[in-house]
Amino acid sequence: MDGAEPPLPPPPTRAPSWRNFAAFWLLGLCNNFAYVVMLSAAHDILSQQRVLHTNGTSQIPPEWPPSGNSSNASRYDCNPISTGAVLLADILPTLVIKFSAPFYIHYLPYSLRVALCILCAGGSFLLVAFSTTVGMSIAGVVLASISSGLGEISFLALTAFYPSAAVSYWSSGTGGAGLLGALSYLGLTLAGLSPRHTLLLMLCVPLAMLLSYYFLLVPPSGLPRWSWRDDAGQQEPLLGGPPAEQGGGGTELTLQTKGRIVKGLLKYLLPLVLVYFAEYFINQGLFELLYFRDAALTHAQQYRWYQMLYQAGVFVSRSSLRCVRIRRVWALALLQCLNMGFLLAAVNFMFLPSIFLLFPLVLYEGLLGGASYVNTFHSIRLESRPEEREFALGVGCVADTLGISLAGAAAFPTHNYFCHLP
Repeated sequence: MDGAEPPLPPPPTRAPSWRNFAAFWLLGLCNNFAYVVMLSAAHDILSQQRVLHTNGTSQIPPEWPPSGNSSNASRYDCNPISTGAVLLADILPTLVIKFSAPFYIHYLPYSLRVALCILCAGGSFLLVAFSTTVGMSIAGVVLASISSGLGEISFLALTAFYPSAAVSYWSSGTGGAGLLGALSYLGLTLAGLSPRHTLLLMLCVPLAMLLSYYFLLVPPSGLPRWSWRDDAGQQEPLLGGPPAEQGGGGTELTLQTKGRIVKGLLKYLLPLVLVYFAEYFINQGLFELLYFRDAALTHAQQYRWYQMLYQAGVFVSRSSLRCVRIRRVWALALLQCLNMGFLLAAVNFMFLPSIFLLFPLVLYEGLLGGASYVNTFHSIRLESRPEEREFALGVGCVADTLGISLAGAAAFPTHNYFCHLP
């Protein structure tokens, strides 16, 4: 009828939103799962190879790495090599991917990137499970790192096409990966499964990533999953042009624009680098030196408890954005650096009388790290222009990887210094 108002569109259903949020939580979980598991599983596989080479059996020693300084020349109970070595193998490929991504990744459709993540994650489990040499095990760790790095830079950028809560669910899922990864590996091996069979069971994780992305996640209407370019000539914009549904004509961001964006993000990137440097320097440089000889737990058990409490703190804080919002992320960096300084002093002067005084500090360390991650990316998303948001989120995930890499490098001289003290 002439002059009549057009009918109101039907209210949007909430089902796709919940599907998308559930998908991002599962994608975060699956993306970081192999990365977490490899830090412990690679050691077990290497110990299996050592025993196989010495006595022809496939039994794994009950405690590996073995406790005790073989030279008995130091006051510390040191392993021959710093745990930072495995950390570097698990993080350097990720760092290379994140630094090089702006030059090529926008030419690859999202579904191709996700397929590569799935293949690398599955390949990492298979390669480490069936490894017969040290080189094969390290190659498996590298595949896990490639999967995690490519997945993080892709999925974080993909949240630009969804409501802001997607970042919170992704962050919570990545926190859950640390906790569930450590618990599942520890639980399955304690239940009697060999590390090889445990890793083979974990092939269900890449399968879960496949189902989450291709079947659970609802794709945005303006973002074709598989095409390299759509019919309108708009390029998929990760670290390039603006999202199609947000306008901008599909123009690619210039180098000058990208430089301006990075400069504006430094107030978030630098604190995130500091937070991750401090916490991973604690984890890989100090945890192995914080050994309480009078405790009922062995050195290896103490180390596993440190890692478990740290991951629990990360999971809680990465899941807290809907309850608590922290805008001054530099304060989290300052607190984490103070935490690192205190624990470094505790290693040097050995003044902590009980491991039960250390446990709350480790949990607190994880809370600071997780809160810094989720609040940083939430702030970047809110403060970025719509046409620049995807690039900004992709660049932001370089900061934590850079901090972790620097911490792994710093762990070596720290380990050598303390372990050579009389």
